[in-house]
Amino acid sequence: MTLDKLYSRYKNPLNAKQRAVVAEAFEFSKNAHAGQKRKTGEDYFEHSVQTAAILAEIGMRSKTTAAALLHDVPEDTKYTLSDIRQKFGDEIAGLVDGITKLGKFKLRGDKKEVQLENLRKIFLAMAEDIRVVLIKLADRLHNMRTLGALPPEKQQRIAKETMEIFAPIANRLGIGEIKGELEDLSFKYLDPKNFALAREILEKEFKEQKKYIDLAIEELKKELSDSKIKVIDVHGRAKHTYRFFLKLKKYDMDVSRVYDVMAVRVIVPAIPDCYEALGIVHKKYRPLVGRIKDYISLPKPNGYRSIHTTVFGPTGKIIEVQIRTPRMHDEAEFGIAAHWIYSSARTWRDYFLRRYSPEEIPEEELQWVKQLREWQKELGSDNIEFMQGLRIDFFQNQIFAFTPKGDIINLPEDATPIDFAYAVHSEIGCRTTGAKVDGKLVPLDYKIRNGQVVEILVSKDLKMPNQDWLRIARTSYARGRIRSQLRKAGIMTK
Repeated sequence: MTLDKLYSRYKNPLNAKQRAVVAEAFEFSKNAHAGQKRKTGEDYFEHSVQTAAILAEIGMRSKTTAAALLHDVPEDTKYTLSDIRQKFGDEIAGLVDGITKLGKFKLRGDKKEVQLENLRKIFLAMAEDIRVVLIKLADRLHNMRTLGALPPEKQQRIAKETMEIFAPIANRLGIGEIKGELEDLSFKYLDPKNFALAREILEKEFKEQKKYIDLAIEELKKELSDSKIKVIDVHGRAKHTYRFFLKLKKYDMDVSRVYDVMAVRVIVPAIPDCYEALGIVHKKYRPLVGRIKDYISLPKPNGYRSIHTTVFGPTGKIIEVQIRTPRMHDEAEFGIAAHWIYSSARTWRDYFLRRYSPEEIPEEELQWVKQLREWQKELGSDNIEFMQGLRIDFFQNQIFAFTPKGDIINLPEDATPIDFAYAVHSEIGCRTTGAKVDGKLVPLDYKIRNGQVVEILVSKDLKMPNQDWLRIARTSYARGRIRSQLRKAGIMTK
């Protein structure tokens, strides 16, 4: 890939100063890797530039992509991290150093304890500077695209690691496109028979449904235009192969029950337009009862926002329609990286430390990353508990519950009022005396269900949690705060 082609991949064009940084990193890396080849036979530098291109496409800026261009230099060439620091400065060198350290952590170690410790390092890097993990995801994605050049046993091992670790991380960061491609590429190597079957059925359904989707797009464009609603774009999208296969399994391989093989996406300028557009869609096509999901009012834990509705479309064919703003669309595709698209004038630290007005980016954004940082401090070196907590707090299905004021609290499934209390604030947690759910008193080990309103009853005189709460709390964050408060009171020693 040429430098000009790399520039063309940026979601937002670079200014002259930013282009100069990327150009310098491009030439430095190209010269450093000169003569090196990958298993595919292509120049090694091509991997570096493809990694940078993936990041440019999801909205990352010049310093992150420069670090991606340089990410293999210290390990694979004669140049050192000190050389990079001297030429490119501390920030870019820090990112390269983070990637170099992550590259040393092999998740496939022989001992489970080694695997857990290495996985923990990835999440520690995520909590400290999320850009390092974004570079790692881009690096892994390009490696998966070229996995066919490796021996079968390595293909299996890397695909399994990708499906179990990297795809869920991409999902937790809301990067739908990277998550979907990582899952599909892993699925191809882990279960080639079912991959081929799902692909065959999906392609057949795609051809069958495309004519209905195209007709629905034209009809909706006209209806929205006639109603004076400005439309930025209306287009169709096909489901990823792995997600389609999971839906098929859920419905006993009955493809007629999978309504979102293809979906119509309606992009409108602002949130009020989304709800107006929903009314127009339902005026044109009869909706299926109970199949309307408002992820704008109630976003998913990874920040995903959109309205989904399933309707009887042209000739009575059931189709899904998704309605969102351009920003919501970028966030759905690029997740946390999309915020650099909308705040490119700010530094990463401005974003992470929230040096902007609250209305620009929801307060919940990155809250779970901040919790991750505190949680890792609380757990010390306990890798077993870390892994258990990781599965519950970050990879398990999430629910949402409301405070009495209507604030949304994201929790893992089976979370209790104790988890809810600590998610609101640790001071509320330690003063908890009881809880009401939907206005009724419940025990503290009650399992909160999606959409319930939770009121925590507190005492001003109580300043210490109950040690029994460690058995009740589901999240590692809540258990970590409980232990910390008990240790401070001298009740626990470790």
